[in-house]
Parts: sequence; C-alpha cells; structure tokens
Amino acid sequence: MKTVTKIAASLAILSTLSTAQTLVTVNGTDITQQDVDKELMAATQGRFNQVPAEKQSEFRKQVLEQLVAMELIFGDAKSKGILETKEFKDKYQEIAKRIEKEIATQVWQKQELDKIKLTEKELKDYYDANKEEFVENQSVNARHILVKEEAEAKSIIAELKALKGDALKNKFIEIAKAKSTCTSAPNGGDLGYFAEGQMVPEFNDKAFSMKPKEMTMEPVKTQFGYHVIYIEDKKAKTTKGFSEVKSFIEQRLKMEKFKTFMQARIQELHKKAVIKK
Repeated sequence: MKTVTKIAASLAILSTLSTAQTLVTVNGTDITQQDVDKELMAATQGRFNQVPAEKQSEFRKQVLEQLVAMELIFGDAKSKGILETKEFKDKYQEIAKRIEKEIATQVWQKQELDKIKLTEKELKDYYDANKEEFVENQSVNARHILVKEEAEAKSIIAELKALKGDALKNKFIEIAKAKSTCTSAPNGGDLGYFAEGQMVPEFNDKAFSMKPKEMTMEPVKTQFGYHVIYIEDKKAKTTKGFSEVKSFIEQRLKMEKFKTFMQARIQELHKKAVIKK
C-alpha cells in the first residue's frame, strides 16, 4: 500500500480551486491554468519550476495544445456514441474499480491530515532552529533577445547602445517582440526573476555580472543562439521572515506528524487484520 509517498499528490488532487483562471473554452468546456499546471507537474514529476525559464512558456503552450486536442477528440467520440458502447462501458468500469481504493485512500489521508493541529510556538521554534532553509539566493529579472546569427545580435546592440533609461528599455522590448526567436518574445523578452544556476552557464554568468538597467555590449553565445541581455532588476541574498514561510513550515511539520501517525496506524491495522500468505 503506497501511503506517505503519495500524500502530497493526493492533497493536490483534492484541493481544486473553484477560481481557476480559464485559458480557453472548447465547445463550452473550460480549460484552466490549473489544468495546464497539473499536467506540467505530472510530466516533470513535480519539478516544473526547475525547468529553464526560457523553456517554461514553450512547455505550457504545448500542454495547452494537447488538452485542447483531447477535448476535441472527446467531443467527437461523444457525438459518435462511443460513451454508449459496451466496449467503453466495460473499460470504464474496469478503471473505476481499479482507482476506487486510491481515491478512498486519498480522501482518508486528507481527513486524517486535517485533524493535525500545530501551535504557534511549534512553528516559531522550527523557524528559529532552521533559518538556513529560508535563505533566498541572489536573483535577477532579465529580458533577452535571442537570434541565430552573431551578426544580427551585434546589429541589434549597435541600434540600442546609444539609448539610456526608459528609452533603452522600451526599444529593447520593441525589438524583442519583433525579432527574438524565444517564446518570451511576446512579453518583450521578459524571463522574470531567476536564481543563480537556473540558466545555462554562459547566460547565467553574464546576467549575474551585470547591473540593473544595463544591457550587454557583446552578444552572449549559448547552445540556443546569440543573446542580447537587459537586466531589469536584481535582488540580494535574503532570509525570508517567519510570516512569509509560516504556512510552509506548518505544512512540513504536519506532514512529519502525519508520517508518524501513518506508521503507527498501519501497524495497528496489521494486528487487527487477517493476512494470509
């Protein structure tokens, strides 16, 4: 019986948000941001945030396209009476029976987890003893223009290098939208904030050596092509305050207590059960 290792996934399934943002509607059925996020987390085994920032928007687009295609095919199947066939009904019942135990286990886990309560002192004591966990490394918010040829990157730099302040930023955004081959182009090349080590080494090293409102004076070559980089902002290394991480600590400690509870409960159930080999 898989229990503790599936708890996080179980809770995610059961915490559906009614206010999920609708991205597209297919024949009256909404596909939400939550639907896309759920598929992305499943595909990356919960590590989507570790995917390079320049690839995340591309993956989101691909998943959305897949969900739209699935909805279109499902609609076509319904219109052709597939849901009324014996083959479909037999398969549906087979799968329903197979997941019955899993869903019941998920509901049981959530109910038991919700019973666990923690005091403010427990949360604060954990924070004080583990502050190193809440250190946020230096990060930068960068824009970039990605092109295939070095000559084109140099031409873009030549067009921009005489500009300063808002004029530089606005022109950079304009060129990014028109010429960048990255999926960030529609957003003016904006990659958002990223911590050191998230980007490929050449891009990472250059971005973290720059100052806010500064642009590269030479193209930066990576495996993706040639980049012209503009730094929007930089955040220094900081330690998050207790109020910022309180909910995270509460969830972690609840999970630890739940793990102990689960082990004891399974032992108790084993003693009562009739198990034959």
